[in-house]
Amino acid sequence: MIFPAIDLMDSGCVRLLKGDFDQRTNYAADPLEVAQGFAKAGAEYLHIVDLDGAKNQMAEQSGLIIKIARAVNMKVQTGGGLRTLEQIKTLLDGGIERVVIGSLAVSNPALVKSWMDELGSEKIVLAIDVIVDLDGTPRPATHGWTQTSDQSLWQVIEDFKDAGLKTILVTDIAKDGGLRGANISLYQDIMQRYQHLNLITSGGVGSLEDITNLKALNPAGIIVGKALYENKFTLEQAITC
Repeated sequence: MIFPAIDLMDSGCVRLLKGDFDQRTNYAADPLEVAQGFAKAGAEYLHIVDLDGAKNQMAEQSGLIIKIARAVNMKVQTGGGLRTLEQIKTLLDGGIERVVIGSLAVSNPALVKSWMDELGSEKIVLAIDVIVDLDGTPRPATHGWTQTSDQSLWQVIEDFKDAGLKTILVTDIAKDGGLRGANISLYQDIMQRYQHLNLITSGGVGSLEDITNLKALNPAGIIVGKALYENKFTLEQAITC
C-alpha cells in the first residue's frame, strides 16, 4: 500500500533532506488540498508528520492534522513531537487512526509500552530512523539525527515484542529525501527476521522503479513524499505500478 506523505511546518507542506531543517524545501501547496488530491487519486492511508512538533519536541499541528483527517476519506497516521498520552488521545479522538512514535521508543520504551497497553498496540506505530554503521548494523538515530544509539534496530524491536508490537516504520536516514532509491537490503533483512510485523518503508523513493522494487518485498506500506511533490510520477502511477 502506498502512503503519500505530508510534512507540516508553519502550517505548510515542506520536505527535508536527510532530516536536516537547514535543507528544507517549501511547497506552494495547501495541506488540506494536497490531502484531498491524494484521496481523489485513490490513496487509502495518509502519513502526516508534524515537523514543528518534531523540532520543538512538542506537538504543534494537531488541530490542522485533525482538520485534514476529518476532511478526507482516508485513514491517517501521524507523528512528530508526541510526548504525552493526552496529546495522543486528542489525535485519536479527533479521527486519527494511529499515531507514530519515534525517538521515545528508544529513549523511554517503558512509557511507550504503557501507551500501547492502554490504547492497544494497533494504535501505535514505532518509527525508527536508522543509520547503518560500518559493519552493516542499523542503529537508531537520536537527538534530531545527530547521535546514534548504542542499541541496534534489532534490540529495539526485540524489546517491544512482549508489548504486542504490530507495525514498525523504518527510515534509512542516508536515503531520506535523496530520490535515489530505497535501502532494499535493509527492508529484506527486517522482513526475514520479523515476519509477524507489518513493515512500512520510508526514504529514497525517486522513481516508479523504486516503487516496483519495494512492492516486490510486499511490505505493509511504502511512504512516498518528495517524489510526488517533485512530479517524478503521479500517485495514481505509484498505486498501480
